[in-house]
Amino acid sequence: MQTRRLGRTGPEVSALGYGAMGLSHGYGPARERAQAVAPIRAAAERGVTLFDTAQIYGAENEEIVGEALQPSRGLAVIATKFGFDLDAPAGQQVLNSRPEHIRRVTDGSLKRLRTDVIDLYYQHRVDPNVPIEDVAGAVKELVQAGKVRHFGLSEAGAVTIRRAHAIHPVAAVQSEYSLWWREPEHEVLPTCEELGIGFVPFSPLGKGFLTGAIGANTTFAAGDLRGTTFPRFAEDNLAANQALVDLLRRLAIRQGVTPAQLALAWLLAQKPWIVPIPGTTKLHRLEENLAAADVALGPEDLGEVTDAAAKVAIHGDRYPEQLQRRVGQ
Repeated sequence: MQTRRLGRTGPEVSALGYGAMGLSHGYGPARERAQAVAPIRAAAERGVTLFDTAQIYGAENEEIVGEALQPSRGLAVIATKFGFDLDAPAGQQVLNSRPEHIRRVTDGSLKRLRTDVIDLYYQHRVDPNVPIEDVAGAVKELVQAGKVRHFGLSEAGAVTIRRAHAIHPVAAVQSEYSLWWREPEHEVLPTCEELGIGFVPFSPLGKGFLTGAIGANTTFAAGDLRGTTFPRFAEDNLAANQALVDLLRRLAIRQGVTPAQLALAWLLAQKPWIVPIPGTTKLHRLEENLAAADVALGPEDLGEVTDAAAKVAIHGDRYPEQLQRRVGQ
């Protein structure tokens, strides 16, 4: 597996990471522990070194990552995220990035992850009630205490990134980015490039849509947010958005790869400090994704994919309004 460095100050990691959220959160019923541990260990065995989880995914998610990576902890870069009130009523997500809260929940993450240091610690969402300088200062103290190695931000806007970076170096910014969500190109990616910050795209395959495995008639399992929360996955929007998958499929055939591999290769070709974190529970999908790191897109191929995808109109919002208000701040 090729490696990349997350910005000027961040860790060196595999070119593709692994997103663990779907093992127990967001995409239907949680997997049994053994079934959840297995794909993480399989990824590690194949050279993946960046693994992503979060407190809000539930204690079980961090525990799964910790158990899975315990045998290979010295090689793994574990990323987790703070920023929500973990004592909020079930089903509610309440932002909380007060410094005292950050300090308190960090010890819980360390225990669940079976480690004495968090390699990359993201603020999950910007908290409008807490100055970002206070957040960065709290993480800086955790770094000085040896509990955290690197500071990150998730779904933050360019101004917030600059303010945080002025207090403590931001190693990586994590946001959704793919061929069907290119908003980071406008301000966030240029800011990261200027400041020497790595970028970690989550949902690099459009929450599974860009694989070609999801269609207008797809029925999502109970608890799968794609069936209840994300407007782009409404039946009419899915039908209209098939035009992008059809395009990817045609271009992928010409390259001798799958649509998922082409979508990931396109991301990797954007910048050398971009590290996507696709997640999957299936071994064959894991191997398919990781093979994308070896797909070399020349300038002409890259331009063709970029230009053709830009001409496809995407239907439906990325998030419902209440969730969209939390991003890009």
